Amino acid sequence: NMGWMNDFTTYMQTDPLFRKGRHGMLTFSMIYAYSEKFVLVFSHDEVVHLKGSMFAKMPGEPEEKYANLRVAYGFMMAHPGKKLLFMGQEFAQETEWNEKQELPWEQAEEPDHRALQQYVKALNTFYQEHPAWYETDFDAEGFEWLSSMDADHSIITFMRYDAKKEERLLVVCNFTPVTYENFKIGVPVAGKYKEIFNSDQISFGGTGCINARQKSAKKIPWDGREYSLTISVPPLGMSVYRCVPTDTTTATVPSKRGSARTGKTVKKRK
Repeated sequence: NMGWMNDFTTYMQTDPLFRKGRHGMLTFSMIYAYSEKFVLVFSHDEVVHLKGSMFAKMPGEPEEKYANLRVAYGFMMAHPGKKLLFMGQEFAQETEWNEKQELPWEQAEEPDHRALQQYVKALNTFYQEHPAWYETDFDAEGFEWLSSMDADHSIITFMRYDAKKEERLLVVCNFTPVTYENFKIGVPVAGKYKEIFNSDQISFGGTGCINARQKSAKKIPWDGREYSLTISVPPLGMSVYRCVPTDTTTATVPSKRGSARTGKTVKKRK
């Protein structure tokens, strides 16, 4: 998907202060994502001929460059389509690829580079363990935008579903270096939401802005949805929540003295 690659790379190279002006480059790919069976690529073509490595492309000081790569790789893995990441970019190779030399493996032994490598490893493991991230790559039923228009915060939220919609994963991406506490997002259903992956973990080189406790959706309309959550959003971070819906259908329960028709109506909850 060269369109996605060009748009997203340009977006990520933009200073976070000005990303809101290019918000459409972040979301446009979903307009045509199901027109073909796409592969999302950060290939060798993008890290040669003076284009710089993925690390070099990222704005900011080294700490921000690593964070930008974490959210970029996280978004790529959560986005519909198969994935390709060229060698060396998993540990943030600082120089562009040179086909006449081996990779600078010594960099992979440095703490910051090593932390990113462990992050990519964890991302790959998470991808393998959660069908919602790969079963429906080519089926529009497997993706649902929740918030795609919040350019001012440069935050997007969406759902990924497996083929049977038994697994529901909420993805939150923040493309600014700003931490948002008590940030409200709309969600599709009532239920419990548990954070199961966060790119801002300290072990990945992040700041440790995580949501340790399970969240319950409140019946407060937001983002055009009937329910919402209040969460902490990490800076330049990608987080994933497992959604377990609450069954709010009604059932008639017979009273001790009467028939089912005269019984009480209660809400069933899982």
